[in-house]
Amino acid sequence: MNEPTKKTELIRGLTLTAAMMLVAGSMIGSGIFRKPATMAGQLGSAELLIFVWIAAGLITLIAVLVNAEIAGMIDATGGQYIYFRKMYGDFTAYLYGWSILSVIQTGSQAAIAFAFAEYLGYFIKYSQLPKDWLNFAVYMPLVGNIYPFVDFGTKAIAITVIAFLTGINYVGVIFGGSVQTVVTFVKIAAILLITFLLLLLGNGSFSNLYTGTNLIQNSTAGFISMLGLAFAGAFWAYDAWNNITFVSGEVKNANRNVPLALFYGTLIVIAVYVLINIAFLYVLPINEMAKSPLVAATAAEKIFGTSGASLISIAVIISTFGALNGSILSTARVPFAMARANLFFTRLGNVHPKFGTPYTALLVQGVWSCVLVLSGSFDMITDYVIFASWLFYMLGALGVFVLRKKMPEVPRPYKVWGYPFTPAIFVVFAFLFLVNSIVSNTQNAMMGLILVLSGLPFYFFWKYKVNKNQEAN
Repeated sequence: MNEPTKKTELIRGLTLTAAMMLVAGSMIGSGIFRKPATMAGQLGSAELLIFVWIAAGLITLIAVLVNAEIAGMIDATGGQYIYFRKMYGDFTAYLYGWSILSVIQTGSQAAIAFAFAEYLGYFIKYSQLPKDWLNFAVYMPLVGNIYPFVDFGTKAIAITVIAFLTGINYVGVIFGGSVQTVVTFVKIAAILLITFLLLLLGNGSFSNLYTGTNLIQNSTAGFISMLGLAFAGAFWAYDAWNNITFVSGEVKNANRNVPLALFYGTLIVIAVYVLINIAFLYVLPINEMAKSPLVAATAAEKIFGTSGASLISIAVIISTFGALNGSILSTARVPFAMARANLFFTRLGNVHPKFGTPYTALLVQGVWSCVLVLSGSFDMITDYVIFASWLFYMLGALGVFVLRKKMPEVPRPYKVWGYPFTPAIFVVFAFLFLVNSIVSNTQNAMMGLILVLSGLPFYFFWKYKVNKNQEAN
């Protein structure tokens, strides 16, 4: 009897549909159910709210088109980490890879899993630990006290779903991709159904979409600051579009399918977000919307009463489950690529001999995400995750100019539309967004920057180790 073939490389098993659903599914998570109310309170204007959702989507689309050119050139697993190596060398690439593992993606996974557990808690009453356990605190410099056992029932469910989906993707990328495709179709259908029901049965008014642009902030500086914070909320909801680039090496015909998946997946999400916000505003005036943290549940209650909250809870459970799966599937490929480049622990570059997955990287990622769940720092996490993400989005767009100079001879199946103006506009916008974040949201912006730079000691250690091995040889 023949022995099964031992796998040493990752499998190219993701189709265009699976890749497109990975893009859309990674983006549509808890943000669309949490951020509209916060943004409504910041802006005080229905027109501005819709404008920010559309503008943030189009700006994200520019970033997508910029990355689509690079994705068409380079289809190696590791995505933007590999792109940064080609653009700027090991240093920037390592900081990006470190940030993905330390906060950008693992922090997102912790927050998404927590949201999943919160909404599941609508149907299941969680038990809590004794009071002495709840008062146990761990002090962290620059952060303060962390209470790992507060709301432990919710956290235990969050850890469980992370462990479950890590196991799903441990078994195989094709299985994980199939789960992603099915869940994304279901959650997009659920959101569109909610939108349809709100518009058809909501007994609202389209006059709510016009408020005469009454602004909460009277000063120009205050308006710019609030607009920047509202954009940050929208960018959180649009974030994770680049997850597909992490698994480029596992996409069939990646040079063609990854750019297409990025483009069409992002267009789907823009349409879904704008439609559901219009539906929210149709049912809830902007001032009422601002006072409803769970705006989707409040809107649904207008139609179905208390059963509306159940409907929304189910939709959020489906949405967060899909987003978490997409993030887990794709993110582990970054430390995998770093290990293969001898810039991280060698074992993180292991491929499972049977399943053909980066199983060690998946396990490490899952454990760290669970630790972040216990940290309980979910109120701050979206802001500093977005700051760190956009720092690298800006560098990625700038890298298109670098690669046009460094690699002019490499075939480009897709070239970014409007070059050099569109990537230049994006770089300028990203820079201004980061500056505004530092000015108006200093603590969280600095936290994001500190977490990015915390990888520096490890970088110099691995560089020293690589140089020493080269000298020995």
